[in-house]
Amino acid sequence: MGQKPRAKPERLALKLQMIRLQLDLTLEQLAERFEDVPGAPGTGLISRYEHGEREPTLLILLAYARLAEVHMEVLVDDELDLPARIPGRKRF
Repeated sequence: MGQKPRAKPERLALKLQMIRLQLDLTLEQLAERFEDVPGAPGTGLISRYEHGEREPTLLILLAYARLAEVHMEVLVDDELDLPARIPGRKRF
């Protein structure tokens, strides 16, 4: 018998892309911000997150949340929206 695929947040990819765009970061700049995160993604993997082809690890989600200064819950809960303006951090 097969297993059911686990539920995935439908809006996660869009939210991750919106964070990067609102902070005016390129894929390369975002990858640099994540350099110290275990399992840090490169630009190709970040692009795949933003297109919904892959899901980031919890540590990468935490890095996004800290960078955008939002709770992780906002990223993964499809019922919650990102703030209209993401304050973001220069460094973390």
